[in-house]
Amino acid sequence: MADEIADGPMPDFISLPGLFVKQQRPRPKGGLRGALYKLTGGAWNLGPGPKQRQEDELARRISRQLQGSYNTAVLSLKGGIGKTSTTVGVGLTLAAYRGDAPCAIDANPDSGDLVERALGEGIYQQASPRTITDLLENIESIDSLTALARYMHHAGRLHLIAGEQDPEVSDSLTAEEYLRIRKLISSYYSVALTDCGTGVTHNAMSGILQSADNLVIAAGYAVSGAKRARSTLQWLASHGYEDLARNAIVVITDKDEVSSRVDKDAIEEHLAGICRELIAVPHDRGVADGDLVTLDVLKPETRRAYREIAAAIVDGYR
Repeated sequence: MADEIADGPMPDFISLPGLFVKQQRPRPKGGLRGALYKLTGGAWNLGPGPKQRQEDELARRISRQLQGSYNTAVLSLKGGIGKTSTTVGVGLTLAAYRGDAPCAIDANPDSGDLVERALGEGIYQQASPRTITDLLENIESIDSLTALARYMHHAGRLHLIAGEQDPEVSDSLTAEEYLRIRKLISSYYSVALTDCGTGVTHNAMSGILQSADNLVIAAGYAVSGAKRARSTLQWLASHGYEDLARNAIVVITDKDEVSSRVDKDAIEEHLAGICRELIAVPHDRGVADGDLVTLDVLKPETRRAYREIAAAIVDGYR
């Protein structure tokens, strides 16, 4: 008997541990399956249902470990259609699911309000007025994340660089200056979102597009909004950014609750097929009022849409 054991193949406990450990189903978190699991003390585990499996898959995609630093530009041809609220909502979602904190940069030349939307105007006004201009003036002396943090604001785990509020200098950010900031950020953050101004021709835009790994195009539920989004993609494709246009994520935000006045299906059909993904954000007063954006007060459907956008963004990082 001992000779047979000695002569037989030895099990590989190190490289194949799963052979010797009974696989357990994931624990259901809600619904009838979750209730049954609790009532039986875990004896009856039917595993997660379809909805939970979908949510778990979204979480897996958002939290995927990345090698290197990536940047997503969020832009539109018109203001007031959800560009900044999308940046904040998706940024907070990335911060909630990823192990590494994301960074959001306000590169809007028209006195952008990214930080106000993430912190609330009252809190932002009480904070020290650190902006992208201050960061540029001192960028040569920044050699650590601690030093960089002095020029940033924090909404939980979402780190933010505020846009310039002085109208005399707010339009002065150049492509070269943006690229310097992007290079600095890439040393400390694996995911960055850049909230752009409206349009694609202002000073910093060539630097933003040059350094972007993918794009989010904000659009509204209106015929004009759909046309502008399509025009943006066509302009990108005809100016050397074919890959960015092809892999863009178009986000349609129902800011004005237009469902009774606009054929949403026709607008979505108009935009589908010219981008990698089309995602709709439902009407939500927590987004539409133009004030503080926090995930806790948003509708479940809105939070789900931001998770879908965040997952699509990370999917595009290759």
